[in-house]
Amino acid sequence: MGNYTQLTHLRQRYQIYALMKTEHAQTEIADFIGVHKSTISRELRRNRGLKGYRPMQAHQFAVSRRFRAKSRIDEPTWDMVETLIRQDLSPEQVSERLKKKRGILVSHERIYQHILADKRADGDLYRHPRCQKKRKKRYDSYDRRGVLPNRVSIDDRPAIVDTRQRLGDWEVDAIVGKRHRGALVSLNANPE
Repeated sequence: MGNYTQLTHLRQRYQIYALMKTEHAQTEIADFIGVHKSTISRELRRNRGLKGYRPMQAHQFAVSRRFRAKSRIDEPTWDMVETLIRQDLSPEQVSERLKKKRGILVSHERIYQHILADKRADGDLYRHPRCQKKRKKRYDSYDRRGVLPNRVSIDDRPAIVDTRQRLGDWEVDAIVGKRHRGALVSLNANPE
């Protein structure tokens, strides 16, 4: 389990507590819950109270930290960000200006996310930044290559075509090369 994960369920914290009480090692606890051992170590370090690790208290600590992280940037700050973006400053410039002149820390990446959210809500902030950020390739997204609109499936063709007895029925296939630098069309006529 090499990826960073956070514990999100109170049930997981009760499992950690029970396994600790039965003197299991952090590695064993991690294997049992299905997370990396560093997740368990971080959980125990960050969510320990005065009386040690207690699952309900640990869950409350984690939830309050998550809430603070989400609501860290208030409305007046976003108003300043939008004003500076409308002056055609890049998100990097806005981030630096807020940091130097106001002592407010807002990352340029978070500003890009705000601009994208505004665009999805039919806003116009996305038209203002001088430096348009290049779109990242989303590797988990659905592959749309080769999908033709209004296409008829091969399963919906007339049954007579499957017999291969009629003259004039063609099978066509197209193959597009790497980086769209070539194409091949294959045409097969039924024998007769």
